[in-house]
Amino acid sequence: MNPLRVRIVGGSVGGLFAAALLRQQGHDVRLYERSTGGLAGRGAGLVGQRDLFDLLRAVGCERVAQVGVVAWERIFLNRAGGIDHRQKTPQTQISWDHLYRTMRGKVADAEYELGRAVRAVEQDEGSARLLFEDGAVEEADLVIGADGLGSVVRTAVVGDRSANRYAGYVAWRGLVPEGELPEAAAMLLERFAFYDMPRSHALGYLVAGPGAETEAGARRYNWVWYRPIAEADLPAVLTDAEGRRHPFSLAPGQMPRDVAERLRRDAADQLPPPFAAAVAAEPRPFLQAIFDYEAPEMALGRVALLGDAAFVVRPHTAMGVAKAAGDAMTLHRQLTRHDRVPDALQAYNRERHPAGAAVAAYGRRLGATLE
Repeated sequence: MNPLRVRIVGGSVGGLFAAALLRQQGHDVRLYERSTGGLAGRGAGLVGQRDLFDLLRAVGCERVAQVGVVAWERIFLNRAGGIDHRQKTPQTQISWDHLYRTMRGKVADAEYELGRAVRAVEQDEGSARLLFEDGAVEEADLVIGADGLGSVVRTAVVGDRSANRYAGYVAWRGLVPEGELPEAAAMLLERFAFYDMPRSHALGYLVAGPGAETEAGARRYNWVWYRPIAEADLPAVLTDAEGRRHPFSLAPGQMPRDVAERLRRDAADQLPPPFAAAVAAEPRPFLQAIFDYEAPEMALGRVALLGDAAFVVRPHTAMGVAKAAGDAMTLHRQLTRHDRVPDALQAYNRERHPAGAAVAAYGRRLGATLE
């Protein structure tokens, strides 16, 4: 296929995966990210999967998979904080931040624009067009929607069938520097820890430091507490300290102080002491509401969806990044096999839609007890 003008909406790892592969193929690639400050520092750890390893190998970055923290066993706590069960299943948590920075380095600064919000995508037989919030319009041969849960590109592919469905629960989260973790939580280190209760689930593990540090003392402890929230109460839960309502999540520092204090009290009342101590040590907890979405199609004409823009999968699967990598690899491969963009995108859809649907279904099964 001749070089294409490829425009990618969304500058997180999914968009960067596609950009790195398509730049190697000789295409004119540009990414537009709506956030103004960039995405570095927003991630914790991720589980490596085959599709991610394959992509890193394809772009010459296999070393990224070697930067992580090993949890040497899994432990399942009881309410008193004792260990009811343990499994010798070592697992490495790869650094999301290091992965993002490495992939970002594959794209020139002039090809990655921050603060450029796309409000819609249109297309006809000959081209696709990005319509920006500032009134600008840009034509492309191929538009890739890698803009995640709140995708604006979906509508160009699936019309009015683009709404996410709330799953009935949220993830309260924290990322505590290892040196600030109290002694009461020390037993959680070097392990993947779990605690189950009716319609609720807590877990935690060590991840690399913000600069990909993996030595003891420089790492961070990542904890997650899944709890049910009625849909009618969700708007209030997603209102930040300044009274602004957010559609999907609250970032560190946005949670109202009284809500964070109530979270700590609830943790002390309901979680094993080590987990309660880890929650108490987080000064700026954050929040992620859990949603589902399955696109009926992943592509139409000259527009393709990738990653969470196509299938929002629940975090229990630990497969979101790997799924985005698989999407990017398949899209790249189909563009090399076909002379026409619409033909390549239909082949992409045929191959990846069943894979996305399978991961989404797996996530719903894992989260069924929390709904």
